[in-house]
Amino acid sequence: MPTPAILFDDAKGLLSPLTDLRASFEIRTGALTTAERLVAGMDIELVGAVVPQTMVELIEESSPVPVNRPPEPDDDAEVLLINGRCPLPLDAIGNLKLGEVAIERSSNDMVAVRLTNAGVRALLTGGNPDMQTVEIEDEVLLARPWSWRAFRDRCLAWDLDHLTERMPKAPAAEGVQRLGQLPICVHPSATVAPTVVLNAEDGPIVIDENAVVRPGAIITGPAYIGPGSTVLEHALVKARTAIGPVCKVAGEVGGTVFQGYANKGHAGHLGDSWIGEWCNLGADTTNSNLLNTYTEITARATADSKMEKTGQTFLGVTMGDHAKTAIGTRIMTGAIVGTGVMHAASTPISGTSKAFDWVTDAGTKTYRLGKFVEVAMAVMQRRGVTQSQPYARRLTVLHETVTGEAAFDWPGKDTSHLASQK
Repeated sequence: MPTPAILFDDAKGLLSPLTDLRASFEIRTGALTTAERLVAGMDIELVGAVVPQTMVELIEESSPVPVNRPPEPDDDAEVLLINGRCPLPLDAIGNLKLGEVAIERSSNDMVAVRLTNAGVRALLTGGNPDMQTVEIEDEVLLARPWSWRAFRDRCLAWDLDHLTERMPKAPAAEGVQRLGQLPICVHPSATVAPTVVLNAEDGPIVIDENAVVRPGAIITGPAYIGPGSTVLEHALVKARTAIGPVCKVAGEVGGTVFQGYANKGHAGHLGDSWIGEWCNLGADTTNSNLLNTYTEITARATADSKMEKTGQTFLGVTMGDHAKTAIGTRIMTGAIVGTGVMHAASTPISGTSKAFDWVTDAGTKTYRLGKFVEVAMAVMQRRGVTQSQPYARRLTVLHETVTGEAAFDWPGKDTSHLASQK
């Protein structure tokens, strides 16, 4: 029988902009999100989620399980709590015995713990149940905005192995050229046009439900094309790319994870990058993913923090949700673009930008909340998505946290984020 499990977002590390509009376990770290992968890869039944209080309303909207509610009374039943910043199923988690807690040695952060329901309720309400520590020597938790890059290849490999075993396979369409002996899975509802090249010499390819690959496109595995996404004419999708649901992709894309609902509909290079939802990259937007010194890339987790080594030689842009670039935008190696940024300057994007920066050649100002929400609603409606009240409220709180200025109000609104700015 599967072990009941609760995923928790401990809000540790510096993961913005990845977690500005989602819990840590909702980040797409390969073809799947962390939550999808943990549930698929471990003998668990998800029974709850724990997130920071500021995210409860938003996560409740999409969560299939109770959020921030202790387990129902059955004090002796066992529950496994798993950190949402742990993107891969680990034997160390599954092997935990009752009362054991797995700790990442480098950070001393909890990775998982197995407790009784009574112990979980005590832990979630500020108690300190008896626990015995089991150390994990490897770094297994996302800690910085660029951490997705360290896990990308292992996550995508796991996901593709899982998906190719389970996905129904359509026969090869006439005129589609298939290379290599590794699996190529095309969902029966997907459309792959004649003259498309699917190269599985070095990794499998999965084209999911209702995806479309248009004429002349080349996809090199390992690669994943998510549900409802479109690979446009003559696009070059290079290895280690995972495109989430309802995206449009053109030009040259490699080593990149699209969270979903994003557009790169024109020419331009995008390499070793993570792209949030509702982003739009203007025509000929191009990024660098390798320093011309071929050395390790450094970056700032926030606009105000110190430079850190990323551990990566190849690292492109990490782009928060609703960010947009003008035509011909250049993005420098290791850049981090905050949620809601509008970049319409002739100068390149570099370093780490704050959320809601509006950048032109005249300088940088803050994207007005009213105008931002208006644009965001229009963008989402183009994909048939209506912006919900919880989503709009989270955008408001995020904007207020960045600017320190109160905007829209509603009954019961928590304004502690404004007090912290004073």
